[in-house]
Amino acid sequence: MQPFYVTNSPLDPAPLVAYVQTPADGAVVTFAGVARNNFEGRATAHLSYEAYPEMAATVFAQLADEARLRWPIGRVAIHHRTGMLAIGESAVLVVVAAPHRQAAFEAAAYIMDRIKAVAPIWKKEHWADGEAAWRE
Repeated sequence: MQPFYVTNSPLDPAPLVAYVQTPADGAVVTFAGVARNNFEGRATAHLSYEAYPEMAATVFAQLADEARLRWPIGRVAIHHRTGMLAIGESAVLVVVAAPHRQAAFEAAAYIMDRIKAVAPIWKKEHWADGEAAWRE
């Protein structure tokens, strides 16, 4: 199992949870970013993502290291999807293990915010009216 990975296949959190959890951890937080049916009040038909997979995986590892410097956490796994996603499909999984829940929650939120800010991944909204646009 690769802890930091970009794929065009559907995402499954179970292997990530199994990877991060150790006997020392009392918390495992799993965040799934899911394609929703609207953006700023506009109906969305589907999403598509493009990425630079090797660079993104390296960035994911760096973000996990950053989070470890800020919180007492253990293992981290991050997987991101590319290609077309239907409404309801997971685009990203961030899984963080820690001895205590607060650190796991805060680290997962931090990692997700940083992914959106710095990872070489681009999202395109495809709206129900047929128009499409790249989103920040």
